[in-house]
Amino acid sequence: MRSYLDFEKPVAELEAKVEELRALSSSGDGVAITDEVVKLEGKARDALVALYANLTPWQKTLVARHPQRPHFADFARGLFEDFTPLAGDRKFGEDEAIIGGFARFRGEAVCVLGHEKGSSTETRIRHNFGMARPEGYRKAARIMELADRFGVPMISLVDTAGAYPGIGAEERGQAEAIARSTDACLALSAPNVALIIGEGGSGGAIAIATANKVLMMEHAIYSVISPEGAASILWRDTAKAQDAATNMKITAQDLLRFGVIDGIVKEPAGGAHRDPDAAIAAAGDAIADALSSLAGLDGPQVRKARRDKFLAIGRSL
Repeated sequence: MRSYLDFEKPVAELEAKVEELRALSSSGDGVAITDEVVKLEGKARDALVALYANLTPWQKTLVARHPQRPHFADFARGLFEDFTPLAGDRKFGEDEAIIGGFARFRGEAVCVLGHEKGSSTETRIRHNFGMARPEGYRKAARIMELADRFGVPMISLVDTAGAYPGIGAEERGQAEAIARSTDACLALSAPNVALIIGEGGSGGAIAIATANKVLMMEHAIYSVISPEGAASILWRDTAKAQDAATNMKITAQDLLRFGVIDGIVKEPAGGAHRDPDAAIAAAGDAIADALSSLAGLDGPQVRKARRDKFLAIGRSL
């Protein structure tokens, strides 16, 4: 069953009428309503396109968090072959909030890393809603070091509200683990591409997204803190999250303008959750183009290009 966001109510009403008419049509009562169904479908489609063409930053935040939006596991199934995940940080334990390993992408060997939020109550608990602990980032750094050793390009799929803020995580060195993972990203001799597929929250995202090319899905968000967190700090009122989202410039369109990201992957009308297969295919094409643009660079050139990219952020404003 499709889940609708609050601002999608007009579309939900039209699509409910379409389903009602289809049910009448299939009941065999002879009512000629095919033309009406086609007309209403067109209205619903037009309303959806118009709505998603003018989303506010807060509405994009809700879309980025949509429970039916494709997650890492969906992208992994749709984009990669022979994916072999690796487990554990060899220091403390396994953290399933970050999944990583090696695979083939369009015939080429790649290293794959990403946050997995889970799609059911059971999997969300197992993956800790995509919020990694220190062992998750240490696992990521371990996998990146392997990729660097063998000269394998890395693809990161980012979707997290942020690193897990629990006491145990802090006791085990959360900040240090994030810093080491970020450093491993920056030190890679092979090219890396990061794609924000949903939420890109704070250091939890940056730890695996410090890449030569950073891309975002059209309705994803990328920010130093969640809108709710910013509202709590600035106004001591989480109800002002919508104002925070607007002022923080967290959308793909804003971040492309500021030079923080390098490209936007267009989503199907109504968001990636409406047509996951089309969204995943578009993401695959964008990743392939990004990797192709980096082909031919040697290790020092790859590192220099990555360093120059991040040093240039803000300088042109």
